[in-house]
Amino acid sequence: MKILLLKEPKESELGQDPYIKELALYEFDATLIPVLSFEFVSLQSFFEKLSHPEDYAGLVFTSPRAVEAIKLCLADNDKKEAWTNSLKKQWQSKPVYVVGKATALLVTAIGLVPQGDESGNAEKLAEHICSKESRGCSPLLFPCGSIKREVLPKILRHQNISLESLTVYQTVQHPNLEESLAQYFLQVGTPASITFFSPSGVKFCLGHIQALAGDFINHIKFAAIGPTTAEAMAAEGIRVSCTAKNPTPQDLALRIKEALKQ
Repeated sequence: MKILLLKEPKESELGQDPYIKELALYEFDATLIPVLSFEFVSLQSFFEKLSHPEDYAGLVFTSPRAVEAIKLCLADNDKKEAWTNSLKKQWQSKPVYVVGKATALLVTAIGLVPQGDESGNAEKLAEHICSKESRGCSPLLFPCGSIKREVLPKILRHQNISLESLTVYQTVQHPNLEESLAQYFLQVGTPASITFFSPSGVKFCLGHIQALAGDFINHIKFAAIGPTTAEAMAAEGIRVSCTAKNPTPQDLALRIKEALKQ
C-alpha cells in the first residue's frame, strides 16, 4: 500500500529516513514530501540573551528548529568560543525543557542536558515545568517559531511562571510543495494513507490534497503525528483515522497499520 508522509526526509545512522524504514517493515511503500521551509531570524538578539544565563531560570525548546538556531549562532567562531569556554557550562547548571526525542537529541549535541522529552506535546511539557519550577522567579528563555500555539505560555502564566519568548524562525510553505504533490498524485495516484506532522502542514497542504484527490479523498486514511496536529486536522473537517500515541516511527507505523485494517 502507498503511504504519503508530509515531512522532510531525515537520514538515520543507516542512511534511510526512520519513518520510511519502519513502514517498510509492514510492507508499506512510503513517500516523503517536504511541506515546510524555515527562515531564521533575530539570531544576534538570541545569542545576546544566551550570553546572559544569569538572567534566566532555564531554557524551553518545543521544536528542533529552535535548537538549530543556537547551532547557527555557533557557526561564528567568536560565539562558538564564548559558548565552549563559559556559556555552555553556565547553561548546564540550569534546566533545559524539551518536547520530543528529536529535539532532545539536538540539545544533547550542543552540550546541554534535556529533560521532559517524554512529555510528547507542549501541554504535558508545561505540566512538567510547573512541577519543577518555582513561582515568581527569573524567566525561562523560550526561543520559538512565528507560528506557535499559546498552550504552554498560557499554562505557565496561570501558574505565575515567567516565560520570555523570542521568535527565532519563521515557518513558510516549502517552495516545491505544490509541484511535488501534483507529481505524486500523477505518478502514484491516491495513497491509502496520508500523515500530517504539524498544524502548519495541515494549513499548507490540505487545499492541494483536496483538489488532487477529488472524490477519492473519502477513501484516504488520515493520520496525525500527535494530538496537536490531530486537533488542527479535525478543525478543518478532516476525519482523523489514527493518531500516534508517541511521535515516533514505531508508534505511527503501528497506528497506520491498525487504521488500514478497518
